[in-house]
Amino acid sequence: MNHIETDLIHSGNAFNTSRSVVPPIYQTATYYAPPGVDEFIEAATAPRYPHFYQRHGNPVSSQTAELLARLEGKEAALLTATGMAAISTAILSIVKAGDHVVAQLSHYSAAGIFLREVLPQFGISVSYADQRDNNSFREAIRENTTLIYLETPSNPNLAITDLAFVGTLARGNGITTICDNTFASPINQRPGDFGIDIVVHSATKYLGGHSDLTAGVICGTTEAINIAWKKLLSFGGALAPFDTWLLLRGLRTLAMRVRQINENALQLAQWLEQQPLVRRVIYSGLPSHPQHELAKTQMRGFTGMLCIEVDGKDEQQQFHRAQNILRQLKIFANAASLGGVESLIVHPASMWGKHHSKQEKERAGINEGLLRISVGIEHIDDLIADFAQAFQYVND
Repeated sequence: MNHIETDLIHSGNAFNTSRSVVPPIYQTATYYAPPGVDEFIEAATAPRYPHFYQRHGNPVSSQTAELLARLEGKEAALLTATGMAAISTAILSIVKAGDHVVAQLSHYSAAGIFLREVLPQFGISVSYADQRDNNSFREAIRENTTLIYLETPSNPNLAITDLAFVGTLARGNGITTICDNTFASPINQRPGDFGIDIVVHSATKYLGGHSDLTAGVICGTTEAINIAWKKLLSFGGALAPFDTWLLLRGLRTLAMRVRQINENALQLAQWLEQQPLVRRVIYSGLPSHPQHELAKTQMRGFTGMLCIEVDGKDEQQQFHRAQNILRQLKIFANAASLGGVESLIVHPASMWGKHHSKQEKERAGINEGLLRISVGIEHIDDLIADFAQAFQYVND
């Protein structure tokens, strides 16, 4: 068994049948049919066949999927056009009308909308558990519960879910589990090691790592991935050839990037925790995080995602101070997304905006002073200096 750094370079190379060291981009929508009728039937119907039609698969897609499955310790993987395509396809591969889903109080905004607004249109009910409370999951289960959907650390409040507990609980009740592992990446955490059945990612983030593609991935058993592939044929969310190639290219440096990001984020979080303008820092790598001990049991690193709550006498002052900080930062760009080589920062209350009510934002731990930070690979001294100079300009 190779180390992860070696797998990132060499896993899946059998699908590269050319003599090119770098896999070619198969920029084609279709492929010449094989000569025999039986071979053509096989090509047209076999799940994820790489040489039939782009919506079915292509060689680089097969190579990238094998690498991602290995990273997550799963049998197979399926690439999708976006992270939400991965989430929606994975969920709809499991549930049907009349089923019940247990989800968390805190999820990525678009996933929350899908759970709250889309699933009920198909006759699927959803109830919510506080991911910080194991009993909350147990109490949420019903006779018709078929899926528990997880995300840890969660976006944006960085709450931690006890994966081993939920995995054991679900299997004891014949329930399938899905975990969004985007914030952690498989370098820092593998939910499958704790009994989680299916792992999804927005590969746009850490996996791609360069903010130049959108993609998603579903990892699971071969049977589960084949079912998801058949659904994806109808949904049409296949990943384009060039984006597939970009994802494979980004994965080559995943371990190196994530470890540098982990180191930067911890040092920045420790520094921010000492600043008078910061009411609190939310980072699972800090002892001050209420679930730090749990995080240590299931994470090898604590990611580049952290939040700060700007201090202020009321929400209005917190809001204005947060906006002043955003305007003054030079290295941290005010932009959506995360997990790239560059450092980003957003104001979640504004980003969630009209998509969620005030009550829903409060339930997810989002207030007017909250800033979500995605730490990149820049030099840590420059990142700290950027916040230090921005704090000087904050006024009331």
